[in-house]
Amino acid sequence: MSELGLFLRTRRAAVLPADVGLPTGPRRRTPGLRRSELAALAGVSVEYVTRLEQGRDRHPSPQVLSSLADALRLSTAERVHLHRLTKAADPGFTCRPAGSEPPTSIRPPVLALLTRLEPTPAAILNRPGDVVARTKAFEALVGPLGLLDAPVPNLVRYVLSDPRAKAAFPDWPRMADDQVAALKQGPFRADPAAAALADELTVTAGEAFTARVNSIPGLPRATGIVRLTHPSAGPLRLSFETLDLPADDDQRLLVYLPADPATETALARLTTPPPQPLRLVAG
Repeated sequence: MSELGLFLRTRRAAVLPADVGLPTGPRRRTPGLRRSELAALAGVSVEYVTRLEQGRDRHPSPQVLSSLADALRLSTAERVHLHRLTKAADPGFTCRPAGSEPPTSIRPPVLALLTRLEPTPAAILNRPGDVVARTKAFEALVGPLGLLDAPVPNLVRYVLSDPRAKAAFPDWPRMADDQVAALKQGPFRADPAAAALADELTVTAGEAFTARVNSIPGLPRATGIVRLTHPSAGPLRLSFETLDLPADDDQRLLVYLPADPATETALARLTTPPPQPLRLVAG
């Protein structure tokens, strides 16, 4: 199955018949819409929907693509992703120069922005998930979890292959889903760095990684809530925001904010430096 087919199938399964004005019968065995229902809503044949989902046709026309997006009730971000998947089906062109490595340097204005976010936990990640810069508050938040132990810390590798991640993230399956989706976003295995990390995780994480690669479309959440268990701060509920930097940077900004008053208090204690003792000055 192609990435385009996987995306269409998972989105079809997520649309309830009632959402599009169709009756929900007692004998339905298909989660979401049937192929025949999607075909009717989009004005195409069932055979064509089948070919798209099975990867036997990867180049639908813009009109068909728009009709499918309408029928599946896709959001703006999902429509952009759908369009990108049809372009990615052609291996003859890539948006990145041949042999380009994931950037590890940061433009000075971006670094200045990151510095001004203190005392907010924030980090700059590159394409495969390497943490290339972070605030001191980010270090205080995730350092005790072991995420920064590696010479080049990588969020995807930590979540999928470090045993400590399951204790750190009570909703680990959702966190793992997000990291696989982030790795798959864009060229995925057409990108050497992402392909190398995927090969590594196929061995170190096994089915926890490979099953997700085969079932999760490459469209990670850009915002949401994550629960984290911190060794000293205790249970935390964090709201995260992911902001893509310009395409030439090929990086993204990840920011964590408290999602409730208790987390706000705990995070303030965790990220605020202790007061310095008073020093007596002899007269």
